[in-house]
Amino acid sequence: MNKNSNAGSVLGATDRNFYRVSENFVDMRRPARVSKSVELEAQSQSVVFDVHRAAIIIIDMQNDFCAPDGWVASMGIDVTPAQALSSPINDVTGALRALGAPVIWLNWGVRPDRHNLSPGTLHPFNPNGLAPGLAGEITTAHGTYNVLEESGWGAAIIDELDQAADDIQISKHRISGFWDTPLDSVLKNLDVNTIFFAGVNADHCVLGTQMDANFHGYDTIMLEDCVATTSPDFCMQATLHNVRFCFGFTSTSAQLTAALSAA
Repeated sequence: MNKNSNAGSVLGATDRNFYRVSENFVDMRRPARVSKSVELEAQSQSVVFDVHRAAIIIIDMQNDFCAPDGWVASMGIDVTPAQALSSPINDVTGALRALGAPVIWLNWGVRPDRHNLSPGTLHPFNPNGLAPGLAGEITTAHGTYNVLEESGWGAAIIDELDQAADDIQISKHRISGFWDTPLDSVLKNLDVNTIFFAGVNADHCVLGTQMDANFHGYDTIMLEDCVATTSPDFCMQATLHNVRFCFGFTSTSAQLTAALSAA
């Protein structure tokens, strides 16, 4: 944001955090923001949060993880649980957008040269050195392309998910979306303190990012029916237990949309 007004120019990327400046004066007072409380049924305790300081992060809902002709499906792994997340995710993103809450898409986006990926990061995706791995070339029912390469088809969000022009897109290249990305800076600039989590895999990138959000001081809520995993069910149960016990709360899309509607 950098536009003229009667009080000088407004300087800032968002209307939640800006200066007013003139040739000889800088007004550093941030805009007053009215709180809008929402009471949400959750586990292990229900919570009250300010929707005007909330955001949702949707993680890795990408063709290579979720599409029937993507990388994961080409290995014979069932992606229908991930595809089933589209409807509840669309419900909550629509409800949050209507109240002005930011929607953030956090996705793998790998450099073609892989220069920022350590061997330890590459290994889980190519444990014996015989697979294409991250940014490697693969041929699936979709065609030939590079796995999760930034701006490529495999890294794109699946068509079933609704996106808006002012949604925020952030690329990552680790399990946690906070490591070596602008995610924390973006959240701070938006004046966000409560984050809802959705996406795949619940026990990997979603949990890793939610844990780091908790460590950074954010209030975090995982939406149980908006996350899925290709891991065994006990991994999901352990994830939900750990979130409720150590890293925040869990709720559902129906509970959140009902709470937003009531507010």
